[in-house]
Amino acid sequence: MRRRARGLAVMLLVLLAPPLRGLIPATELRAAIPVGPAGRLPELPATSPPVATATPAVFVLSVEGTVTAGTARYVASGIRRAEREGAAAVVLRLNTPGGLVSATLDILRATARAGRPVVVWVAPSGGIAASAGAFILVGAHVAAMAPGTTVGAAMPVVVDPTGGETRAADEKTTRFLAGHMRSVARERGRPVEVAEAFVTENLTLDAREAREQGIADLLAEDFDELLSAIHGREVRTAAGPVTLETDGATARALGMSPGERLQDLVSNPQLAFLLLIGGAYALYLGLSAPGTLVPEVLGAIALLLGIFGLGLFQTNVAGVLLMALGFAFLLAEAFTPTFGALGIGGALALLLGAILLPREPLMPTGWHRAFQGTAAGAVLAAAAISFTAVAAVLRARRQRRRAGPPLEDRFGVATTDLEPEGSVRLAGELWRARAAGGKRVAAGTRVEVVSRDGLLLTVRPAEPARPPGRE
Repeated sequence: MRRRARGLAVMLLVLLAPPLRGLIPATELRAAIPVGPAGRLPELPATSPPVATATPAVFVLSVEGTVTAGTARYVASGIRRAEREGAAAVVLRLNTPGGLVSATLDILRATARAGRPVVVWVAPSGGIAASAGAFILVGAHVAAMAPGTTVGAAMPVVVDPTGGETRAADEKTTRFLAGHMRSVARERGRPVEVAEAFVTENLTLDAREAREQGIADLLAEDFDELLSAIHGREVRTAAGPVTLETDGATARALGMSPGERLQDLVSNPQLAFLLLIGGAYALYLGLSAPGTLVPEVLGAIALLLGIFGLGLFQTNVAGVLLMALGFAFLLAEAFTPTFGALGIGGALALLLGAILLPREPLMPTGWHRAFQGTAAGAVLAAAAISFTAVAAVLRARRQRRRAGPPLEDRFGVATTDLEPEGSVRLAGELWRARAAGGKRVAAGTRVEVVSRDGLLLTVRPAEPARPPGRE
């Protein structure tokens, strides 16, 4: 017992020796520790080897193409994950011609609130950070560019409703965006006059010019050079000053989640418009020639996705109203027996609404013209396909019914309440039907065809079948 107690005391003194060194004289400390033969310390159990320091990780996010609401969600999610996992930094690899104003501001807010350094790197060579991309680069903790890249051209533009051409936005929009650019540049210690000129004068700088004028902090041709260049830099984040330790760091590429990818797709104005047009004409096709319900289901899904995407970017009120009027005309046309002014008017209203619909000042100039071309092509193609398909279905149905056996005395099932009109299913097909005598027939009732007038059947409740052998 004494030997065990002495051993424990020795271990305790060895562990406490460093902190006690300043409190207990060295001679007393040595006297308190029993020694073995030849003045050696007694052998103690081996301790575990020291744990190696983990290699720092750098999260890499890639932003290619138009900056959308899905892009902003992707960047904010990546920054939050970097904070949770203690990443050394977040590198945003940027190559964009522009994007949505709301998405750009969301990315700037996420960067400003980040507790880890956010490095924006315009790459590869030949890449651009135009319009919305210029805002994102200026707002970074560290702004880097690859040789051969370009930044700037952030003057806001709008579509001229009289001629359909793009022009500079109104003075109010330009002043707001210029003031915001100045604020972001001042916060990051970058020259406010140069940053403001991106918006007011449509200034464009190549990578070397941006470095000389203080917009870019450094030039890096590849990712390894970037990590070496930013190593040791001190930046001020929302959590306080942070020194970047990226030399030899491990790169971890983060892709978009399925939800972020879907939001990225539907918040693109071109795709959102295509979904709206496709959904509207699919519903028109389904309502004009009912039968399988496939057009109605797919059309409703596409329409809802398009409406969701429409709410993620700035729109012109006149464009929205014209598109709503076009949808109403198509819906009314679906319940008319022939094609006429409502269908043509609906297509025309959709086309005009599409031309006026987008109102995104940070989109590239050529984008608006491309959107108008896409909209015009989509409306005309969808109208031609839908009208042709509905006409073919109705023509085939008329011919088949004209040549086929009579429908009188045949039985079907009411799929909706007949009050007095509704629909019935007969031989696997949906028909418009009217209850004989104007009496109400509940859905699910077995009915008998009395007569037919074109595409309208007159039916009555079928008498229940009597069991065989009974009168």
